[in-house]
Amino acid sequence: MDIVKSIEHEQMKNKIPMLKVGDTVKVHVRVKEGNRERIQIFEGIIIKKQGGGVNATFTVRKTSYGVGVEKTFLIHSPTVEKIEVVRVGKARRAKLFYLRDRLGKSAKTKEKVGARIETKEITIKEDLVEEPVEEVEETKAAEEVAVETPVTETVAEETAEEAKTE
Repeated sequence: MDIVKSIEHEQMKNKIPMLKVGDTVKVHVRVKEGNRERIQIFEGIIIKKQGGGVNATFTVRKTSYGVGVEKTFLIHSPTVEKIEVVRVGKARRAKLFYLRDRLGKSAKTKEKVGARIETKEITIKEDLVEEPVEEVEETKAAEEVAVETPVTETVAEETAEEAKTE
């Protein structure tokens, strides 16, 4: 593997949500103000997706106090905390730039009939932590068996001693 590809692979998130153009999403973004950090939510319609790998971006548009606001987010950015799909939209184009000229209800996309809002996520990197966890469980089970065996022997010995004294 290339040095550049290995560095990019480290920077990528493990799982990313399934995003489509036309969906209404809530993007939770970390905002740093001085020495404090808080999470701000930006909710709007995805009007375009572009790029791939670490450089994959999506643009979200919303209307705030009568003014259209667009923000472009890197999917794998550490400042993007999480992305929630609020509404599944029906889009027949790859980029919805025509929404820029519209106001009110016409600036929205139609909702897909019968679409469920599911948290489908695309797995990019597999976790290798699962294998050692299974070994730990096996050793714990072996310890429990080892602990239980002497206890039953001592109980049997105590009952035998009680029988002798009577």
